[in-house]
Amino acid sequence: METHANYIGVDISKASFDVSAGRRHYQFSNETTGFDGFLKLLDTDSHIVMEASGPYYLRLACFLHTKGIKVSVVNPLVIRRYSQMRMSRAKTDKKDALLIAEYGAMAKPEQWAPPQQHVVELQQTEAILSGLSKQHTVLSNQLESFTATGMMQKALRQTIQKELCHLKQLISRLSANMEKIVLEHYGQMLSGLKSIPGIGKKTAIMLILVSGGFERFGDCSKLSSYIGTCPRLFESGSSVKGRPRICKMGMSAIRASLYVCSWSAKRCNKACRELYERLLAKGKAKKVALIAVVNKLLKQAFAIAKTNSTYQENYSNIICF
Repeated sequence: METHANYIGVDISKASFDVSAGRRHYQFSNETTGFDGFLKLLDTDSHIVMEASGPYYLRLACFLHTKGIKVSVVNPLVIRRYSQMRMSRAKTDKKDALLIAEYGAMAKPEQWAPPQQHVVELQQTEAILSGLSKQHTVLSNQLESFTATGMMQKALRQTIQKELCHLKQLISRLSANMEKIVLEHYGQMLSGLKSIPGIGKKTAIMLILVSGGFERFGDCSKLSSYIGTCPRLFESGSSVKGRPRICKMGMSAIRASLYVCSWSAKRCNKACRELYERLLAKGKAKKVALIAVVNKLLKQAFAIAKTNSTYQENYSNIICF
C-alpha cells in the first residue's frame, strides 16, 4: 500500500510543469532536460498523478512510464470537482499541483499505461477530422447566408466553393486512412460491432476509437460514464424530484451518434425494442427510454468486442448482461 508521501502532483502546461512533492514545490520545463531534472527527485515508490491536459501531458507520462515510475492520468473535471469540494479559491499552478497530489493520495487512481502508436494516430486523426468538419460547416453556412443576400461577388463565391471542395477532399482522405487503420488492427471487432442492429460503420469506428479498442475500460459502466450516457437522478427527500437526465460529462460526438442509432435499434434490435416498449408501458418518457436503448447498445457492443463475436438475436439476453 502506497503512503501519502509517495503521491506527487503535476500540473502541466505547454512550456512547463509544476510539481508538488510533500511540502516542496518545483517547476521544470516541459522538455527532455526538465524531465531529467524531475526524474532525479523520484524513487521507485513515487506515484505521479497528473491531469489529461490536452496533448501536453503525454510526453512526460510516457517518459516516466519508460523509467519504471508509476503514473496516473485523471480527468481534469475530476480535479475541478475535488477542488470545489475542498472549497479551494486560489487558482495557481502551484496550488493545482498540490490539489492533484492530495487527490491522488485520497483516491489512489489506477495506474496509466501509454497508448499504442496506432491508437494515438487514430485519436489525432479524429481530432483533425473534427476540426475540418467544423470549418466546412462554418464556410458552408456563410456561403448560404451571403448568397441569400443576392449581393455576393462571384470571385468570393468561387473562393469559398474552392475551399469547401478542398476541405471535403481532406475529410474524405483522412476518413479513409482512419478506416484503413481500424481494419488493420480491429477488423474482426469492427465486423462484430457492425453486426449489431442499429449500429453502423461510423459509430462502430467511433466506439473503437474512444475505448482504445475496448481495452481502456474494465466494464461497460465505466465506458458509459466516460461517454456520458449514465442516467442521473435528481431527488432529495420526498418533495424534490427532478426529471431523470443523462450525465453529460463525456464525449458529445459519440453520444449523439449513439442516440441516433437508438432510433433504429428500438425497431430492429430485439433486445432494444423489448426494453423500449417495456419502459414506455411503465410510463417513462420517450427520451428516457431512448437513453436506456443507448446503454443497451453499449452493453451489446462491449460484450461483442470483448468476446470477439457477432450479434446473435437468440443470445442477446446473455451477451447484454
